[in-house]
Amino acid sequence: MRKLPRALSPGQAFAVAILCLSGVAAFGITPGTTLDTTPTRDITRALELPPLASGAATDDRYWHEERVRRGDTIGSLLARADVDDAAAMDFLRTNPAARPLYQLRPGRALRVATDEDGKLVGLRFLASNGEMFAVTRDAAGFHAQSEGEPSDLRVTMRSGEIQSSLFGAADAAGIPDAITLELVDVFAGDIDFYHDIRRGDRFTVIYETRYVDGEPVATGRILAAEFDNQGVAHRAFLWRAPDGSESYYTDDGRSLRRAFLRSPVPFSRITSGFTLSRFHPFLHMWRAHTGTDFAAPIGTPVHATADGVVKFVGKQNGYGNVIMLRHDAKYTSVYAHLSRFEPGLHDGERVHQGDTIGFVGMTGWATGPHLHYEMRVAGVARDPMKVALPAAAPITPDEKPEFLADVAPYVDELAVVGQFPAMQMVAAE
Repeated sequence: MRKLPRALSPGQAFAVAILCLSGVAAFGITPGTTLDTTPTRDITRALELPPLASGAATDDRYWHEERVRRGDTIGSLLARADVDDAAAMDFLRTNPAARPLYQLRPGRALRVATDEDGKLVGLRFLASNGEMFAVTRDAAGFHAQSEGEPSDLRVTMRSGEIQSSLFGAADAAGIPDAITLELVDVFAGDIDFYHDIRRGDRFTVIYETRYVDGEPVATGRILAAEFDNQGVAHRAFLWRAPDGSESYYTDDGRSLRRAFLRSPVPFSRITSGFTLSRFHPFLHMWRAHTGTDFAAPIGTPVHATADGVVKFVGKQNGYGNVIMLRHDAKYTSVYAHLSRFEPGLHDGERVHQGDTIGFVGMTGWATGPHLHYEMRVAGVARDPMKVALPAAAPITPDEKPEFLADVAPYVDELAVVGQFPAMQMVAAE
């Protein structure tokens, strides 16, 4: 029978441990071990010093930056910047040219220059109109003036994923509301943003941002975008045709611009859809509802959904203030319950898609502020949200090579942002 090894005594176990540790230590300091070294050589070179500026040309101003906080006044800002200058405060309070300083926006930067005595010698501030406002001091006193818009245009790329709503996801990604609304307009022909949006849908947008003195002040156009809706990826690229016109196209050159917009008002809630039987809230009886009602505050601009000619503008029975546009021999659109019309709008006037033609109200048989919108095809009312709408002309075969070459960089950028969804990039154009 094979004997099992006998258990070690505590003293033996301690000795074994010491030997093991000693072996490890010996392995690390084995005598005679040499390491190869990389040859080195010291090199010394005399460098010529740049010429020093003349003492007369030195600038003895000290620039200090403060961020506007909620509730701040120009006095509190200057106090935080350690400015103690009664003459400066008197000028800023009484001179009409300094009035832009009293429209402080939280988060904006105020840059203040002082001399060695703490007196104000200069001030720069980005006004609410996007222009740089400056105050300077010379021997004659203080001067306030606008320096215009010394801006630079940068390209911003951001991505988001919908968890609850499109606007919530856009806010989380730091995308301005103006860009979100434009994103809806770009894909409105392919995506029903009222019914088809799902949790998990993703979007990527590349757009212009205008900066003044390092501060973002406004957004420009969307240059490219991708919207993954229920697993189907939709892409859009802005392209300027040889004739100077701009529009959005898919990868293969199909125009995303429809002959008709789906909605005549900015992104809003549908309160009543097209139906052949609805209990009328004003007449208290069952009857057909031959249009779509969009809830919106009174005064919201109403846009023409397509190019056309004004067929009727005025007041008409239950419609209240109403506009009817004839688009061609087949299509007519109706905009009812308006509070007022665009000034100067008259019968026979030609309007273009997106033009403001009126404003949301609650005239006629309306129980609340909303827009009643109808689409008539060959004189028959059709559901504006479901009727097939014609598309604009695609890119011609002759223009296709130029188009593909122009949008190729944006195709690559969309792919990069899609691979790193949490990434946000800004680059100078």
